Amino acid sequence: MMNGLKLSGILLFALSIGFVYKTTRKQLSFEYFPSFFSKSLTSSSTSSSTSTSTNYNASINVEEILKEGNGVIFLETTDRMEPPSLVLCAIESAARVYTDRPVVFFMKGLTDINSEEDEKQAKEKFPSLSSFENVYIFPLRMEELFKDTPLSEWYKKGNERWEPYWIHNLSDACRMAMIWRYGGIYFDADVISIRPIPEKNFLTAQSTDTSGSSVFGLTPHNKFAWKCLNDFVLNYRGDIWGHQGPGLFTRVLKPLCVMPDFKVIDDIICGNISCLKPERIYPIPYQNWKKYFEVWDQVPSFNNTYGVHLWNYMNRDEKKSVVPGSNTLVDHLYRQYCPSEYGNLSEH
Repeated sequence: MMNGLKLSGILLFALSIGFVYKTTRKQLSFEYFPSFFSKSLTSSSTSSSTSTSTNYNASINVEEILKEGNGVIFLETTDRMEPPSLVLCAIESAARVYTDRPVVFFMKGLTDINSEEDEKQAKEKFPSLSSFENVYIFPLRMEELFKDTPLSEWYKKGNERWEPYWIHNLSDACRMAMIWRYGGIYFDADVISIRPIPEKNFLTAQSTDTSGSSVFGLTPHNKFAWKCLNDFVLNYRGDIWGHQGPGLFTRVLKPLCVMPDFKVIDDIICGNISCLKPERIYPIPYQNWKKYFEVWDQVPSFNNTYGVHLWNYMNRDEKKSVVPGSNTLVDHLYRQYCPSEYGNLSEH
């Protein structure tokens, strides 16, 4: 009997030790290694939440997209929400050429974009652009854009009823403010990109004695851009075509160097601004704009050209457009540099 009591005592003692060990182990696990368990649980929860947010409600803003100062910018300064084919071709060609840069299309008529889902839905309205991950569409909010610049008061006092070129002058103001604020490259929406422009601070000569404003690039808060904003207001003439565009750039450029002679073969430097020769963007001068809509015996190679400006303003009355399969020069350009938009045209 004594032996039985001893055996029972030993078993009871062993069970007690096991219980104490188990309990102590559990406490040690959470008390001495809480960060491990807490981190695992938090990580799992956050991962799930982030995944949902990314898919549906992740916030998005233009400052974040353009923070590197290397964006490619297009503008729609009217309320038009159905841009013509040439605009879509211009944006698509830029997205294909500048694959490592954000290509942003600002539209005045667009409602607010607050999330990635909003932006995705806006882009889906344009099938030829929807597949490009580097293309973004945002509202154009002019009062916000002009804030803290010389253009703010000018814009508030503007009266489009009395200015024949109001929309064009407004576009000139927006492009200058955009590049001053965010930096990068501005493109008119009738420029088809062919290859990357290697310069950071540059203007593009339109003729032998005039700087164009259809394509230019500057770093954020560039001094030249600020001078242009001031000149825009101080020398404003809303009744003269091009006075706030090519005229403005040419005026501000003059003090930096002897007026450029773009008859030279190479691009030139004025201060710290590169002035690209006309062939880079304007291989066909505006007087000959109809050549884009003609059949050529031999299609130009454009080997020394970064992009071709189609002079859409000159086409405002005749409204010539690309005809798929017509073998015109513009037909070749569409086929090669904006094939998605060309395919959409062919289907219709």
